Amino acid sequence: MAGQKTDERDVLLGRRIAEQRKRSKLTQRTVADSFGMSAAQLQKYEKGVNRISAIHLAILSRLTNTPVSEFLDGIPHPDPETERGFSDNGQQPYATDPWSDLARAFARQFVETFSEDQRRELSAAVETLSRELKS
Repeated sequence: MAGQKTDERDVLLGRRIAEQRKRSKLTQRTVADSFGMSAAQLQKYEKGVNRISAIHLAILSRLTNTPVSEFLDGIPHPDPETERGFSDNGQQPYATDPWSDLARAFARQFVETFSEDQRRELSAAVETLSRELKS
């Protein structure tokens, strides 16, 4: 990113990027091609010489099947006196039971799609699965 100075956070993030790329058995060329840049530019990200964009970090996340948070967790805030941002606190759950809306939508679709006999068979299978998971 033009004009932005890099610091120790960029070096730490760059190390994590290189480590995860290697763990995923990806070459610099492969990742750089997916970014649409040269391997030399990727190497600058990995060394912390240049700051990586959020878009490129998201692409790398998908390539390595690694959540973006794994790259960023634990990286120090640049100014400890600054008020905490939205992402600094854990996100509040949308509902007390996050599965309830999904379960209701599933049940509605299920009733509309399957016969009574098919619904009973699936219900029995779910009960069996539940028992197996508890034992």
